[in-house]
Amino acid sequence: MTKKIPTGRSKHVRVKTARGRKISSTRWLQRQLNDPYVAKAQAMGYRSRAAFKLVEIDEKYNILKPGMRVVDLGAAPGGWIQVALQCVGRNKGQVVGIDLQEIDPIEGATLIQGDFMDDAMPQLIKDHLLGPVDAVLSDMAAPACGHSQTDHIRIMALAEMAFDFAKEVLVPGGCFVAKVLRGGAERELLDQLKSHFEKVSHYKPPSSRKDSAEMFVIGIGFRP
Repeated sequence: MTKKIPTGRSKHVRVKTARGRKISSTRWLQRQLNDPYVAKAQAMGYRSRAAFKLVEIDEKYNILKPGMRVVDLGAAPGGWIQVALQCVGRNKGQVVGIDLQEIDPIEGATLIQGDFMDDAMPQLIKDHLLGPVDAVLSDMAAPACGHSQTDHIRIMALAEMAFDFAKEVLVPGGCFVAKVLRGGAERELLDQLKSHFEKVSHYKPPSSRKDSAEMFVIGIGFRP
């Protein structure tokens, strides 16, 4: 069962530009300090505000259930893993997470540090699995370069790799979730998903910042 998101507003915090700090860094810090989801994540023990994106996706599409085996790609710092564990059960299901960055241990989860684009990584993930996978989740994103079309192409390449992996490991009826950026190429991925899943959607969770081009593609009911 996922946790309900508390409501309520906090007083707006204004950050002064410190000596040596870039204006862009000051704006980022001010946005963080005034972001209600950041405060809620801290209050609820989630490692990142991104946890609420998976909470909202699951509340809308009911993709995570007790006893499921889940793979989380691009898992650092671990917010999605925490949510997945709450849904599948620490002692009932299995959650495996991978990221380039080291992830602090999370009780009940198997964590792998490495590059998913490494040719050997998909097999390494499979070696840690206790059986076929019910859900593949991808929150992977390449470092932003500031050029929207380039960023779009990079994240689409990661989403397509995640989809290729999902086709190898998902059980019939399994589900797939991947982060993309709006820009045109996501329609091609949606078309590919339609040939492998009974239901395909795209969704922008309420917790996703309004000024962000991110959205999530969702495939439910995998057909091998």
